Amino acid sequence: MKNTKKDIRVLTKDELIKFFVKHNISPFRGKQVYQWLWQKGVHDFDSMTNLALVHRELLKANFEINHIKIDVEQKSEDGTVKNAVKLHDQLVVESVLIPTESRSTACVSSQVGCSLDCIFCATASMKRMRNLNADEIYDQVVSINQQSLIYHQRPLTNIVFMGMGEPLMNYKNVLACIDKITDPEGLGMSPKRITVSTSGIPKMIRKMADDGVKFCLAVSLHSAIQDVRKQIMPFATKFPLDELLKSLKHWYACTKKHITFEYIVWEGINDTKKDIQALVKFCLQVPSKVNLIQYNPIDYSKLKEVPFHVIDDYIKTLTDSRIQVTYRRSRGQDIDAACGQLANK
Repeated sequence: MKNTKKDIRVLTKDELIKFFVKHNISPFRGKQVYQWLWQKGVHDFDSMTNLALVHRELLKANFEINHIKIDVEQKSEDGTVKNAVKLHDQLVVESVLIPTESRSTACVSSQVGCSLDCIFCATASMKRMRNLNADEIYDQVVSINQQSLIYHQRPLTNIVFMGMGEPLMNYKNVLACIDKITDPEGLGMSPKRITVSTSGIPKMIRKMADDGVKFCLAVSLHSAIQDVRKQIMPFATKFPLDELLKSLKHWYACTKKHITFEYIVWEGINDTKKDIQALVKFCLQVPSKVNLIQYNPIDYSKLKEVPFHVIDDYIKTLTDSRIQVTYRRSRGQDIDAACGQLANK
């Protein structure tokens, strides 16, 4: 017999309150349930201990909680933790806890697979099966927060939407999740500590800006020369750099937030003076900073990391042009948890 119960987490707080009122129960119970679901992150109704047994049984009869389960947990030598996250329909995504001396960052997935075709990303080798629901993304954050408390005795400090999938192709659910994360009745985290990373979809960047979001934006750029970028990220044929730049200017005009450009340098791809100068020119047109990222090899790719003197050239030229630049060394590479390596191995 097919299960007809609704996942309770699709209900708003007002809808939860109406459910209890309909059953002649105090609306306060709806507020309590909402708190259990989003602030305390419980996965079963019996854990809602300040509700009477009869109220918990009423919830069980009408609803279910389709929570995620960490199927496999892998720990890196550098402290990074990668999770194979099983969803209620048995599909799997991956999430990562990235600890440093002062931070604990959750890297979460927004889609099962990905519909884009970036040649440096392992997830791109998978077909996109579906978008994650807001609660499935939220659960990843809650579970990584618990890992940070257990392994590092501190809560999460940052969240990045840089896992599997393109967040802006699951816009509604990503924003709904962030609303819960930042809600005082949810996790209460500052939106300034949340970064959404996109491969660069101008229409959706404009929409984010118009919607007045408060979180930070990162763009996976990798080249400021259109013909080169198309080689690295073939979908960029549909989203040319001039359109991307216009959308980023609109983003800054609306939000007054700098953009972070994520940038990997590969041998024979984007390692010339021309590539560096093109990036400088692009950055000077919109308030931004550059995050140079160490390349993390994936099985089928022939891409090669450049010698460090090329990275030095990038850093010096950007710095001389008064563009903020950092170089991020990979973490979790030994367990395929580093940037670009998530692919459900």
